[in-house]
This record gives sequence, structure tokens and C-alpha cells, in this order.
Amino acid sequence: MTTEIADAPKPQLDWKRTLFMLIGLTLFAIVNFSPAWPDAVDPAGKHFILSAQGKGALAIFLLAGTWWVFEVLPIGVTSLAIGALQVLFMVRTAKEALKDFMDPSVLFIFGSLVIGMVFTKTGLTKRLAYKMLAVVGEKTSMIYLGCFVVTAALTHIMAHTAVAATMFPLLMTIYGMYTDEPGPTKFGKGLFIGMAFIAGASSIITLLGAARGAVAIGFFKDIVGKEISFFELTYYMAPVGWGMVFLLWGYFMIVCKPEKKTIPGLREKAKILGKAMGSITTKEILAATIIFMAIGIMSAKQFIPAISNLDKNAIMLVATVLFFIFNILNIQDLEAIPWNIILLFGGAMSIGFCLWETGAAEWLAINWLTLFQKANYFVFILSIAFFVMVMTNFIMNVAAIAISLPVALVIAPYLHVAPEVILFASLVTAGMPFLLLVGAAPNAIAYDSKQFTPGEFFMYGIPASIMLMIVIALSIFMWKLMGMPITTM
Repeated sequence: MTTEIADAPKPQLDWKRTLFMLIGLTLFAIVNFSPAWPDAVDPAGKHFILSAQGKGALAIFLLAGTWWVFEVLPIGVTSLAIGALQVLFMVRTAKEALKDFMDPSVLFIFGSLVIGMVFTKTGLTKRLAYKMLAVVGEKTSMIYLGCFVVTAALTHIMAHTAVAATMFPLLMTIYGMYTDEPGPTKFGKGLFIGMAFIAGASSIITLLGAARGAVAIGFFKDIVGKEISFFELTYYMAPVGWGMVFLLWGYFMIVCKPEKKTIPGLREKAKILGKAMGSITTKEILAATIIFMAIGIMSAKQFIPAISNLDKNAIMLVATVLFFIFNILNIQDLEAIPWNIILLFGGAMSIGFCLWETGAAEWLAINWLTLFQKANYFVFILSIAFFVMVMTNFIMNVAAIAISLPVALVIAPYLHVAPEVILFASLVTAGMPFLLLVGAAPNAIAYDSKQFTPGEFFMYGIPASIMLMIVIALSIFMWKLMGMPITTM
């Protein structure tokens, strides 16, 4: 017995994990305990002080970003650290810091994950997957394209979070027909990261794809006094959104080129499996009815004033309750919810509100944008888009826009830049957080596939983000040709 204990292998220290954990803690300590930082000054000469709480928010922001990217802890546990550090270092009170973990947006993500679970359990996912594979065929390049186009099309009528939750089980079924081998593959990485990127890229096209569009337009109207209609937004955004869909398809065909060019016999196999499922069941019909009623009501809110005040989060939760009332789901399904993902978004909401409420995000925005107050109009527009792109990877995209737009719109007249191009450029990048899982719910949902690490997601996101900035640059000239005012001269 003694010999066995003596011969047992000693646990190895994970130096890489330890290093990045210490880097995160060091960044936190340097920022949090440093002397007061200089004020930010806007073009009108107004001073914005970075309070001790704001500096603490930036410190937590850097620690969380480091730990999330390098996954030194489970991503949900890093989120818990965000809440704890805010309270321990008196950045915000416990009530303020921890209530964000149950923010309505987090519950919307919970409801979206439940919808994905229902699709899987009832068999609706397999039916859809087999139908799609019978159409797109056996080439893996066409399977990529088919999945991406379906994802993009769905975001025209429903929120990209719900689309990702709907597509996720479908992609899992398709991937299961690609390989039986355990572990990630290039095809798996491209399929799931691609779905997340596409869900964001296409969600900019209509107001139904995400809440950020409606909020930003309302905010724009209050500041500028101009109205942007539902169809005007789609007119300018459709070429950009769909352009990114096809560019991302090409991108993943290069960086995540499938190991197999074709899956021989896939189309025939899909047809056989589809027929073997038999007729659609009562439970499938009931589940589909609840899901599409919820989606229909959320979509109709934009056009029917009588139901415009219905809260989308409540609609999702009512659908969730109905799944349990009609025995579509049970307690075992509730326990199977990926709580790591829910906690991830709880932490993302908490740090986002923390940066916003302490004034840290506004301080960052003013310092960044005033660097470009004497720049060429083209450079200034790109600087706004870049700032929103970076910030939306860490905080709510609506918050990133709300923080940067007022500053940008103050500077814009001095550079003779039209407000419309600032709004549209900001909305484009706000929809495409390609770097961090916390940037958007589809990113985190895709992560549940276990096909990639947060670090891999970040690395794939860097070239995609560069590509996005190039597209924004070209879009400025395209929008001008389409009739959008770019300058006021």
C-alpha cells in the first residue's frame, strides 16, 4: 500500500495556465492600485473624471478578458469572479453587481437555449437536418454554405440568439454524420464558429435580427432628430450583411478547410433516415407551434402597436413554461441546461453595466475618439467603427453604441461628417463581435459544441475582424452611391 502511494505520479503544474492567471491578476493590481488617471476631455472642453470605481472597473475588465481568452478557469467561473471582485473592491455594491447575473437579457439567452433543447428532444432538428442535407448534397463546402445561408435567412425574422439556439442542434446532427471520431476537427470548428459569425453578420440586416438596431435608431432620433425606417435600415444593411456571409464562407473554407471534400452517400443516407422517422408527431407539432408563435409575436411587435409593449424576455419565458406544462421537457432537461454559458453571459452583463455605470466606458470612448477629432472624415468614421467593434466584444453592443455615438456626433459636425454614416458604421461592427465568447450569445452557444477553445475563437476572430474593417471602408463608398449622405459639405 505504501509503495503504491510512493509510486503514484505527482500532479504536474500547468505553467501556461498559471502564467495567464498571474498576468490577469497583475493587470488588475496595476490598474486598480495605480494613482488617479488624467481626465478625458471632449471637443467642447468638458472634463470626464475617471473615478476610483471606474479605474476598478477597467482593472476587472482586463482581468476578465485575459482569463476568458486563455480559459484559465471555466468561463462561467471567471464570470463569478467578476461579480465578486466588484463587491470586494467596492467598485459597485453586491446588489448592483450581482443582480446583472439575472438580467432580462440573460433570461432571454436561457429561453433560447431551451428552444434549442426542444428542437433536439422532439426530433425536429433531425428532420430539418436531413431535409437540408438532401438539398445541399455531399460536398462539405456546400454543407458549410447551406448551414450559413439558412442561419443568415433566419436572422431576418428572429433574434440571432434564438437562431443560434435553433441551428446548434441541427449542426450537431450534421456533424455527427461527418465523423464518429471523438475530439474537434477543422470542419467542426468552421461549422460552429462560422455559424456564430454568420448569425452576427446577418443580424444587422433587419430590425428583427437583434435588439441593438431598434435601440440605436431610437437613440439616434433623440440626438439628431431624424427617423430611420425599418426598410431604410435593410436597404443599406443588406449588401453589407450578405456580403459578409459569403466572405465568411470563403474565409472558413480557407482557415478551416474540411478534412473531407465530400461525405460519400450522405444525400442518400439523409433521405433514408428522414423517411425512417415517419410522420411528424403530435409532440413535434405542439413544440413547433409554441416556438413559432413566440417568434411570430416577437417579430410582429415591430409592426403592431397594440403588442409593441410586450417584453421579448417574458415571451421567451412563457414559451419555456409551456414546454414543461405540455410535458415536452422535464426536470432532467432543466438540469441539462449548460449553466456555464448562462453564467458567462451573467458575467458579461455585469462587467458591461459596471463599465457603463462607473463612467469607465465613456472615459475610454472620449479618449479614443478625440484622438481623431482633426482627422480626415474617412479615418474618423473608421475610428468609430473600430472602437465599437472592440467594445462590443466586452460589453453589450447597445451600450457600446450608446457610449460612442454621443461623442462621435459631437465631433462629426467639425469634420463635416453626416450622422447617418456614423450610425450605420457603428451598427455594422456592433453586430459582429468575432473575438470573445462574451461578445454575443451565438458565440457562447457555439462554444458548447466543444470544437474550439476561447483562445482559438479569438485567433480565428482576428483576421475576420480585419476583414470586417475593410468591408466597412468599402461600404462607406457603396453607401454614398446608394444615396446615403456621408459628408455635410
